[in-house]
Amino acid sequence: MTRRVALVTAPIDPAAVLREVESPAHGASVLFVGTVRDVNDGKAVGGMDYSAYAGMAEREMGTIADEASKKFGDSSVVIVHRTGELAIGEASVVIATSHGHRDEAYAASRYVIEQLKTRVPIWKREHYADGTREWVENSAVAEVRR
Repeated sequence: MTRRVALVTAPIDPAAVLREVESPAHGASVLFVGTVRDVNDGKAVGGMDYSAYAGMAEREMGTIADEASKKFGDSSVVIVHRTGELAIGEASVVIATSHGHRDEAYAASRYVIEQLKTRVPIWKREHYADGTREWVENSAVAEVRR
């Protein structure tokens, strides 16, 4: 069983992350790649900044990876999240999971991304085509304010 988490500033190679969870014992591997999109809430986006409270973020990412692995029967989990300035189309987060069966591999991947969005102290600021910039709330903060 593989488990790794990392915050990085360089571009992420999704294929390399996927190779980390491959195993002869695991018949199913799932790769999730979150990328910077060019429109959000109807506004044209030109890029994105990600920042994190690194020590806390990696610690919480590790906890989430451990939870997913246990909850979905010894799944392998690798989570890599990028910080810094990203262009449209660049990968901001890559999650690879594997398991002996596809249901568990998919469920582990879904669990990881949903938990990341609500628990990990990583913030994003969108750069709009009109020259403005705006911090975007993560799911946990937005839910508390409702």
